[in-house]
Amino acid sequence: MLFDLTHGLAEKFALFNLFRYLTFRSGAACITALVLSFWLGPRVIRWLKSVQRGGQPIREDGPERHLIEKKGTPTMGGVLILAALSISTLLWADLSNGYVWAVLFCTLGYGAVGFADDYLKLSRRNTKGVSARGKLVVQIAIGLIAAIWIAHLLPPPLDDTLAVPIFKGVLLPLGLFFPFFALLVMLGSSNAVNLTDGLDGLATVPTIIVASVFALIAYLVGNRVFADYLQLNHVPGVGELAIFCAALIGAGMGFLWFNAPPAAVFMGDTGSLALGGALGAVAVAVKHEIVLLITGGLFVVETISVIVQVFWYKRTGRRVFLMAPLHHHFEKKGWAEPTIVIRFWIISMILAICGLATLKIR
Repeated sequence: MLFDLTHGLAEKFALFNLFRYLTFRSGAACITALVLSFWLGPRVIRWLKSVQRGGQPIREDGPERHLIEKKGTPTMGGVLILAALSISTLLWADLSNGYVWAVLFCTLGYGAVGFADDYLKLSRRNTKGVSARGKLVVQIAIGLIAAIWIAHLLPPPLDDTLAVPIFKGVLLPLGLFFPFFALLVMLGSSNAVNLTDGLDGLATVPTIIVASVFALIAYLVGNRVFADYLQLNHVPGVGELAIFCAALIGAGMGFLWFNAPPAAVFMGDTGSLALGGALGAVAVAVKHEIVLLITGGLFVVETISVIVQVFWYKRTGRRVFLMAPLHHHFEKKGWAEPTIVIRFWIISMILAICGLATLKIR
């Protein structure tokens, strides 16, 4: 919005030239989202407490301490993240850019699915919200629309191919299957972050780390000079997503302020489904889907632990892990929550460095 409003003023007043720079607007978006989170946080938490009876329902088959330590904590804190993220993005991004709207659509769409799920859990006072089949159908519909939208925006030959990191110029043709592949990236990322969100701050910080990586990637890929120097696939206009990622970082840090142990609020499916969908959509737009698999490796491992647990239990009647997702396994082994969370953060940082290394290795 500010980019459009100040476009004509830049020629008359030098100060407004700042609004032309992507780096300035990205930094401003991050700070704006952070300040909005700090300001809205107490108000949102008071509202959530007033409308929720007893806070988020806790799984009875989960770690025993959760029934004591986390009982009564309000959920749906994802509305705080989405509000700060959306307002900041709309304020600082170029609103004529299609990538911004496509990614926002996916993010808010998945957030709406999560909101419905959280609402049903609260109204029924149990951990069963929207049916798995119903949730999946809506997620597929939203993801497919976003995938087709992004594919339409991408220039040939990037609109139907998969870019392979490290190997310069390698594009695997997917043809008509590309929107479905992009859907899988967004759907998988959304549900992976959702599965990881089980301890205070566990999903938030890795999301911030991955968003930081993709803010840089979006900036580099969207800039012809940097893209050519690093031998990356140049995607015109996608640099605006650096602003979205920066706003996501600010909103995430603001939420973490209130989610730090002992959490005053949980993000719920409202936040986790939206954040995962956002990362997936950005990865598709900047043509670094495989790098998302690397940088978001923590989310991948958490998801695989659930798949392995369910598969092996149905096949043999025995469990591979004491409890899935993986973070609950370590809880059952007696690890303290801060120990699990911080060690998982460290792993996420290492994976982010590995993902960034692919930008230079060619």
